[in-house]
Amino acid sequence: MSESKKHPRPIIIGVTGGSGSGKTSVSRAIFDQLHGHSLMMLQEDSYYKSQDDVPFEERTKVNYDHPNAFDTDLLIEQLEDLLKWKTIEIPVYDYAAHTRSKEVVVQEPREVIIVEGILALNDARLRDLMDIKIFVDTDDDIRIIRRIQRDIEERGRTLQSVIDQYLKTVKPMYHQFIEPTKRYADIIVPEGGENQVAIDLLVTKVRDIIRKNEA
Repeated sequence: MSESKKHPRPIIIGVTGGSGSGKTSVSRAIFDQLHGHSLMMLQEDSYYKSQDDVPFEERTKVNYDHPNAFDTDLLIEQLEDLLKWKTIEIPVYDYAAHTRSKEVVVQEPREVIIVEGILALNDARLRDLMDIKIFVDTDDDIRIIRRIQRDIEERGRTLQSVIDQYLKTVKPMYHQFIEPTKRYADIIVPEGGENQVAIDLLVTKVRDIIRKNEA
């Protein structure tokens, strides 16, 4: 008997939203509440394209909020492998070198796969693999405040550099590529991880799908 026949199809949950929206908090809250099930998180950020053939100075100018920055084909290919209960090797991105590192993370398939990223709902091929599509909707002013706090405290950035990047790429890319994907969401969650009612409803829905798959 093949692996695919031994197991029900894994459930894929897509979680998207702008930078600082709280999508990671929502993903983590779902993850933490689904006790007794095997779960994994797949970060879209792991799939930034390799830039080994690009000079370093050019790499630093890449717009990481644009769809072209991501190797979406590889993400889709690996998700399809996980759906067939095949182990994958997740790329590891080296942010200091602005390219993919030589390392990979070996990931075995799980019952529930949470795909989280700013453009998780941007590609129709990716959306078609998902059982539940979530858009975390948070006001621009709250998102920029969170981004400033994170980048200064965790990444050693200056206030001015964070503001400049936000105005130059983050905000325009959000309105051009991320916010329009809200129309594809099954559920829109305002205020991210603080919305406990929405998270409880999502967890209940996932458990219901798992029960049906196992029946």
